[in-house]
Amino acid sequence: MTTRREEVLKALHARLLLIPGGVTILRNAVLPERIPEAGLVILRDGTPGSPDTTLSPLRYHWQHRVEIEVFLRAGDLDDRFDALTAAIGRVLITHRSLGGICDWIEADAPEPADLPIDGAGTIRAAVLIVTLHYTTTDPLI
Repeated sequence: MTTRREEVLKALHARLLLIPGGVTILRNAVLPERIPEAGLVILRDGTPGSPDTTLSPLRYHWQHRVEIEVFLRAGDLDDRFDALTAAIGRVLITHRSLGGICDWIEADAPEPADLPIDGAGTIRAAVLIVTLHYTTTDPLI
């Protein structure tokens, strides 16, 4: 049986797979040696943190922070980065409940950084923090 935490993470990954443009979407993967031409997005499971609880019935209310790493190389990095982060935003706001298994999804604004690579072009990278609000009946379920 899959835990609610894993259900939410799988549903978020499935939403990210809907990003158009041939961007490679991975989950918890090692950063490859080469960034694909269309870009790379890696979902990191992050941490659920400490839940708020309610009693009768007992419920755990999580604000699970995940990271979405974004990598682009070559071309007009400003426009491509803007387009990719906007596409991520659109797939998140279209279904903020991930089909009813999550109460709410909210993302923080990206903070991009340019990474110069010797003998190659610059890579634009950013970590998007996304908070997943969901409830469970047990911390391990």
